Amino acid sequence: SAYMAGLVGSSNNPVSGITISTILFAALILVLLLGRDSPIGAVAAIMIGAVVCCAACIGGDNLQDLKCGHIVGATPWKQQLMLAIGAVSSALIMAPVLNLLLHAYGVGVPTAEHPNPLLAPQANLMASVAKGIFGGELPWTTIGIGAGIGAVIIAVDSWLKASGKKFRIPVLACAIGIYLPIELMVPIFLGGLLSHIVERHFGGAKDEAHHGDIHRKGMLFSAGLITGEALMGIFIAIPIVVTGRADVLALPGNLQFGGWLGLLLIAYIAWLLYRYATKVEAAS
Repeated sequence: SAYMAGLVGSSNNPVSGITISTILFAALILVLLLGRDSPIGAVAAIMIGAVVCCAACIGGDNLQDLKCGHIVGATPWKQQLMLAIGAVSSALIMAPVLNLLLHAYGVGVPTAEHPNPLLAPQANLMASVAKGIFGGELPWTTIGIGAGIGAVIIAVDSWLKASGKKFRIPVLACAIGIYLPIELMVPIFLGGLLSHIVERHFGGAKDEAHHGDIHRKGMLFSAGLITGEALMGIFIAIPIVVTGRADVLALPGNLQFGGWLGLLLIAYIAWLLYRYATKVEAAS
C-alpha cells in the first residue's frame, strides 16, 4: 500500500482493493480449514481484512507523512510518535462514533426503525464476499462478467491513449459509476464536471505555478467540504439519539420548496468552489 501511494505520487491508496482481495483469499483458505458450515468463518475473514485494511491505511499515510516531513525538515521519530498517538486515539473514538451513527441513522441494511440508513456499499460488498464464499452463494458468473468488462475497458482506454485521443475512459471512474449508488454518484459527477470546466477554462495557462495553485486550492476546498460533511453528520446524530426522534432537525412538513432550497445550496457551494479555486488566476 505504501509502495503504491509512493508510486502514484499522490495520496491515492488502494485500500479497498487490498481489503477485498484479502477477505476473498482469507475466506477461501478458511473454507478449506474450517469448512463451509463454520459459524465463525465469515467473521474471521472480515477480521483479517480489517487488520490488513488498517495496516494499509497507516502504511500509506505514514509514507506520505514522512515525505512531507522530509520536505519541511521534520524529525522522523517525532512524526512516528504522533502517528502512533493518532492511531490509538482513532481506535478509541471510532467505536462510539459508529455506534452513535448506527443508533441515529442505521447503517447499510434498511430496518423498520431506520428505513433509509446510511449507505455502506464497501461494507456490504465485503460482507457479501465473505458470506457468499462460506454459504456457497457467491455469484462467480457475475464476478467473471465484471472482470471481463473491466478488462475490456482497460484495453479500450489503452488504445485511446496509444492513439493520442483526448477522450479517455479510466477503468476506475467506470467502476465507481457502476459500483456506487446514485445518491453518491451525483455529487461525484457534479464535482468532476466543475473540475472539467475549470480545466477547460484555465488549463491553457502558461504559468504552471498559477495552474498548480488552482488545482491545490480546489483540492483543499473539496477536502474541507468532505470533512465538514462528516463532522456535521456526527453532530446532527447527537440530538437524534438524545431525543429519540429522527425528525428533530427536519424542515417543517408544509415546506414545499425544500428540494429547491437544497438545489440552490448545491449551486452556491459549487460557485464558491469555482471562485476560490480560480481566484489566483483571476488576480493575475
